[in-house]
Formats: sequence, structure tokens, C-alpha cells
Amino acid sequence: MIRLFDILSAGLLLVLLSPFLLVRAASAYRQTNTVFVSEIQLGYQQRPFKRLSFADDGTGKQLAVLINVLRGDLAWAGMRALTPEQAARLPADALRHFDLKPGVVSAYSTRKQIGLAYDDEFATDYGFFSKVSFKNYLGLCLRALIALVLGGGKPRPTPPILHFWGVDIVNTTMAEALDWIEQRARQQQKALVAFVNPACLNIAYTDEAYRRVLQHAERVLPDGIGINIGCRLLNQALLANVNGTDLFPRLCERAEQGGYSLYLLGGQAGVAELTATAMQECYPKLVIAGVRDGYFSDQEEPQVIDAINHSGAAVLLVGFGVPKQELWLARCRERLQPTVCLGIGGLFDYYSGRIPRAPVWLREIGMEWSWRLMQEPGRMWKRYIIGNPLFLYRVWRQRQQGVKL
Repeated sequence: MIRLFDILSAGLLLVLLSPFLLVRAASAYRQTNTVFVSEIQLGYQQRPFKRLSFADDGTGKQLAVLINVLRGDLAWAGMRALTPEQAARLPADALRHFDLKPGVVSAYSTRKQIGLAYDDEFATDYGFFSKVSFKNYLGLCLRALIALVLGGGKPRPTPPILHFWGVDIVNTTMAEALDWIEQRARQQQKALVAFVNPACLNIAYTDEAYRRVLQHAERVLPDGIGINIGCRLLNQALLANVNGTDLFPRLCERAEQGGYSLYLLGGQAGVAELTATAMQECYPKLVIAGVRDGYFSDQEEPQVIDAINHSGAAVLLVGFGVPKQELWLARCRERLQPTVCLGIGGLFDYYSGRIPRAPVWLREIGMEWSWRLMQEPGRMWKRYIIGNPLFLYRVWRQRQQGVKL
């Protein structure tokens, strides 16, 4: 079924695009005296094939790959096609790569387009394609097309810092962010980490106290597709969507391996406990030094801080919501002993099972926000229906004014 789909769709596209392809072929021949250039790559069972592209660098250079799909060198979606040199550098345990057919796109490349490629490329792709159904295959092809549009066209510069109205966001990867947190924890260098999405930046635009906290935090990390689109308006590229929800289980894994403990503070009664239980089921040696819900009075605050400090936790995760959690952490920072403090919003609700998270396919097309809107329309409509366009307008307006963002 998959091969039939590849043949029919590639053939149909060749017919529909034939006027443009003929013009492209003529243009390539006029400029280079040849129509196609090819690169030797290895396909299924390491069989070599010539991957085609048009010889010049005009628009649609890669459309010649339709011929490769039609003749079966490539599927639309599959493992990344490798050159012989790349294949020679594969570790022995990754040679299973060639047990599956290569594709024009892969699960990993689709996630990378919108900053969600956090895990190993081979593991991501092999895990998907080794048991793929036609329905999942077709879904990935559609998501790859959407991700290509969301990811933009030509490569854009990736500055180390992204500037949005006085807030500096570190343009980093998930692995680098985890390395930084772990290093601060090991070296006992106190740090406040904040995650910001368009809703957070809209608040910071008008809330001076919150903006100051973000400006003085040791690290502010980008959360969500909205930041990605904002970067595109600035002609910049976001390296990864380093959101707290995806970072949390990876932080738990690092903590288990590194032998340092976490304290979970926030959510409704019982939510932090359920989150701790769920994480310890995944990572049996993970030490959760303590848990506490986020509902306590000003009079109870000293007792809460004492409990956190006596727990010996190296990392404190606080889920009060924005901007309350960042303002609380900044105010109590000198009294809190955990080395690294993170404001993590409502992620305890997801990992406790209280609120289901959007399915992966919806996240891969940058539409997780729509899932949250459907779950809590009364609370979320203003954030997304008004807030997202407002954020993009503010980015556009300041770009037009030539103001450093």
C-alpha cells in the first residue's frame, strides 16, 4: 500500500508540475549544459542509487527527487538516506538503519523543522518506521509538509540570544539546556530558569516586575511554536523548542543518573505527589526529595521554604503559573537553598494524568495550543485567540521600527 501510494502520488505530481519542471530543466541546461546533478546515496540493504536534483540553484532544485520516488530509490518518508561516507561512520549498532527504506523526509527531520527533535536520530526514525502502518505513514507525510511550511524556506541565522522587548532568550538545544542545568546543580551555582512563550512575553510587555525578573534570570528558554514564528519574522532561526513539559522527564532521567534530587512544588492537592509517583515509575532510582501543592497562605510560606531547604533537593520545580511562580522565586530566592530553581507552569497536571497532553502528531504541526484551547476554552481563549496575534503584531511592529527585540 505504501509503495503504491508513493508511485501514484509521485506520478501525479510529475504530471501536474510538468510545465514547471520543463522550464526548470531548460533553465538548468542553459546555465550548466546539463539538466541534473546526482549524489550517490545508499538505499535499502545499502544498495547505491543516484539522488537527483536540478543542476542550477533556482527555485525547485530538489523537485527532481520525484523521479527517485517514482522509480523506488526513495519513499516519501523513511530513514535518512546516507552517502557511503556517512554510512562508514555509523556505529555498529546503527547498521539496522539499512534494514528499512530511506525517505525524502523522516520522523526526525519533521520534528527538527519545528524544534522538537530532542532524541537520537536513529532511535527516533527506527522506532517509527520499523512498525509503521499506512495510516501513520500518510500522517507523517502530511505533517512533514506542514512542518516544512512552518520551518520556513532558506536557512536563517541562529543568534545565540533572541531579543524580545528587553527579554533575552537563550537560543539553545534541549541537550545543551539540560547540560547547563546539570552543571549548575553540580557546581552549586544558584540559578533561576524561566520558560517563555508568546503569552509570557505579552505579560512581560506590560508587567514591569515580571519583565525585570526575566531580565535577571540566569537563563530564559524558548517555549512553543509562537516563538519559532516570531523568530521567522525577525529573519532568525530557533534552534529548538525547549519547553518545560518536554524538558521535565529528561531532567528526571539526568537526576537519576547524576544522583541529585528534585523537589516538586505546585498544582492542586495531590497533583505533585501523582507526578512524583509517575516519574519514579519511569526512573526507579530518581530521588524526589519532597512534594507540596501550590496552595498555601503567606503565613505558611516560611514552613514551605523550610521544608524545601531541609529536603536537600538540588533542583526545585515550581508550578504556580506565570508570572506568579517567577515573582515568588525571585522574592524568595535568597531563602531557598536548592541550587537551580525552575518555573514550570502547569506541567504537573500533564504528568500526574490530571490533564491529557496533546498527541505527538498535533505537536509536530505546531498546534498543541489548539488542544489546550479545546480543553479549557473559558480560560485559554484570550491567551490564544487574542494573545497570539497580538504577540506577532508586536514583533512585526518593532521590527518595522528598527527597534532591537
